[in-house]
Amino acid sequence: MQISELARRAGVTTKAVRYYESLGLLTPGRLANGYRDYNEHDVRLTQEIRALGSLGIPVERTRPFLECLTAGHRHADDCPASLAGYRDAIDELTQRIEGLTARRAVLVTHLQQAAHRGSCISPADEGEDLMTDYTSVPADLPVPEDDGAAAHLPGTKVPHLELQGTGGTAVRLDALGAGRTVIYIYPLTGRPGVDLPDGWDSIPGARGCTPEACGFRDHYQDLLATGADGVFGLSSQGTEYQREVVERLHLPFQMLSDPARSLAEELGLPTFETSGLTLYKRLTLIIRDSVVEHVFYPIFPPNEHADQVLTWLGDNPL
Repeated sequence: MQISELARRAGVTTKAVRYYESLGLLTPGRLANGYRDYNEHDVRLTQEIRALGSLGIPVERTRPFLECLTAGHRHADDCPASLAGYRDAIDELTQRIEGLTARRAVLVTHLQQAAHRGSCISPADEGEDLMTDYTSVPADLPVPEDDGAAAHLPGTKVPHLELQGTGGTAVRLDALGAGRTVIYIYPLTGRPGVDLPDGWDSIPGARGCTPEACGFRDHYQDLLATGADGVFGLSSQGTEYQREVVERLHLPFQMLSDPARSLAEELGLPTFETSGLTLYKRLTLIIRDSVVEHVFYPIFPPNEHADQVLTWLGDNPL
């Protein structure tokens, strides 16, 4: 058969056929007039080159497969050399994937750092498509219900408890002073590039720690001017993790670390479990002269909670 017929049946161009010949992958016979004469075996070889190419194996590396067919095997990958060809192609793909994955991770890091650098505005609101935006609150979050788990707290004396703060010193909760101190307690703060527990958004009251922190940051001076002597965030996360959050969000107040959930044990604060973790439920204590004066629970939406606290302080002046 002529080269045009071979190309048509194999699904390639005549130029490709000539290229295969130049590499010695095809060796057609010659007619008396000097024209190439291709046979069914040449069609089979050309089809195999095309099939291997669709798998990402370059034409130059198809020789072991073609030699396997030429040797009489039914399949081009019945020979050990063909299997080695597969392994080489897989190894090369693995290296490329690892390289691309590393580049992707670096790009994600740069993207998240730039998008979250001291900002509580959702980049998605600006028309950007980010992977995970912890600074915004999805519109369809489940609303937590008041289960009465904090009803006993008003009037309770604050225990003698020291917690490590992000400022580098321990803070004693029963020695905060005679004025009002706001302590907002939250489950955990998400960090760009770090996965949240599975099903986080489906847990009522779980999502929203970062926008809550940003709210207290943005209203910090207003809270002080309206009667608060101080503001603290508190969670069971470690101090180093919290310090990163303070620096990234430029928080003007300290976070307190309670990894053993000692305050929950002392005051009977509500907690929940997820992905093997026991975490605080979101609530806020107004402490005055070592006594819980007021409790906000449940809290929703978290991104508006600082406004709620500010309103309460204004409505209940000292």
